[in-house]
Amino acid sequence: MMNSFFAMMSRMKYIDRWALMRNSRQENLSEHSLEVSMISHALAVIGNSCLGKSLDAQKAAVLGMYHDATEIITGDMPTPVKYYNSQIKDTYKDIEHQAAQSLLSMLPEPMREAYLEIFEKQEEDAYLWKLVKAADKLSAYIKCIEEEQAGNREFTSAKEMALNHIQRMKLPETELFLEYFIDAYGKNLDELTGGEK
Repeated sequence: MMNSFFAMMSRMKYIDRWALMRNSRQENLSEHSLEVSMISHALAVIGNSCLGKSLDAQKAAVLGMYHDATEIITGDMPTPVKYYNSQIKDTYKDIEHQAAQSLLSMLPEPMREAYLEIFEKQEEDAYLWKLVKAADKLSAYIKCIEEEQAGNREFTSAKEMALNHIQRMKLPETELFLEYFIDAYGKNLDELTGGEK
């Protein structure tokens, strides 16, 4: 039997995000997933090193890496459509669940249990999933900053909404990430490196 899980994962690069927006630079699902994975890891590290928590940063990174993997099958549904009403939201959650089951079935049987906890949220990982959700919103906020820096006003209101969403989550990890790191996203390469070649 052909095990096509990782061949399917490699197709993340073909799924474009922000479909309803005019982009100065297109972002694909693979890029987004890497960024969310790195930020999820960073948020857990912030929780551990700055807030005295004991979070599994490596697991947070893995959850972030696969958080939108079902979009390989479903595509990236725009947020205004996905959350238009409770019926659409519930139906889409069911579709996502079916897509997750389909992806899991593409793994050899002995490997499925290890991936099950990535594709089906476990109660003990609830806080890590909150961090992944925050990382997802931070990634969106960063995209908006980058688009604005490129002179694209299309993302102005999306930037404000993303920041409002992040602030409403009231996670100390995200507040520290914003304090420590977000200003650097508005800088050019010379500013980031201090002009070093």
